[in-house]
Amino acid sequence: MTVNVFQAALLGLFACLASMPGMGGTSIGNYTLGRPLVAGLVVGLILGDVTLGIIVGAAIQVVYIALVTPGGTVSADVRAACYIGIPLAMMAINAQGLDPNSTDASALATTLGATCGTLGAILFYGTATINLVWQSIGWKALENGQTHKLYVVDMVLPWISHILCSFIPTFAIVYFGQDMVDVIMSSLPMDGLPMKTLFAVGSLLPCVGIAILLKQVISKPTDFLTFFFGFTLAAVLGCNLIACSVIACFFALINFQISTIKSKLAHVGTSGSLTAGSDDDDEEDI
Repeated sequence: MTVNVFQAALLGLFACLASMPGMGGTSIGNYTLGRPLVAGLVVGLILGDVTLGIIVGAAIQVVYIALVTPGGTVSADVRAACYIGIPLAMMAINAQGLDPNSTDASALATTLGATCGTLGAILFYGTATINLVWQSIGWKALENGQTHKLYVVDMVLPWISHILCSFIPTFAIVYFGQDMVDVIMSSLPMDGLPMKTLFAVGSLLPCVGIAILLKQVISKPTDFLTFFFGFTLAAVLGCNLIACSVIACFFALINFQISTIKSKLAHVGTSGSLTAGSDDDDEEDI
């Protein structure tokens, strides 16, 4: 698999749109184009292998399923994991002739994605640092009452930051990535200790993503049953994600109805106790 100039330029453009201070906006850019599962589809369309792109994107998505950026603190940049990591992983899988659905292919994809995501944090802070210059220009324009300049500060100047820290790195790494992948694969044979270590580490990365997600949403031990039930459906019954989602909606409806009934009973119980208390007061007064 090779990447031409036009494909590399498209990947660089989507990296700009999906970056954390998203040129595509928070909803469309960061939380849509910047998600590995969606990026896998985009990269697959650009490189001409949609199936492999989605498989690689899904593998990397598990690692970053619970990634948040509280206060601008970024441990990894999903933009780099998406539009640098996914293309490199697709090239590596093709170069090694791996089955995209195999464990080795998934481990290779998650490892490359996580590596690019960690290195991409530098790109994020570089973008944020350069944007400080545009912010200072905006503040000066605001202090001088030149509000018309704010459109340039908001819509034009940030593209410079993203071209420098998103487009150019993505274009260069992806365009010359096949050569680097060939060198790495020829230097590190599949049966060697480095590659086996790489696959072992990559196989553990999805567990880290799931563990972070559980840490955020689990408040009591019984909450684990929800996750165990979903895995049981997938493993025992062979349900895919769509089937599991439909079943989950059914149980969510049941839970909502039960919670509504409990709320009504609690309200009736409170109202009844208040009424009884007022009757007792009246009897005492009599």
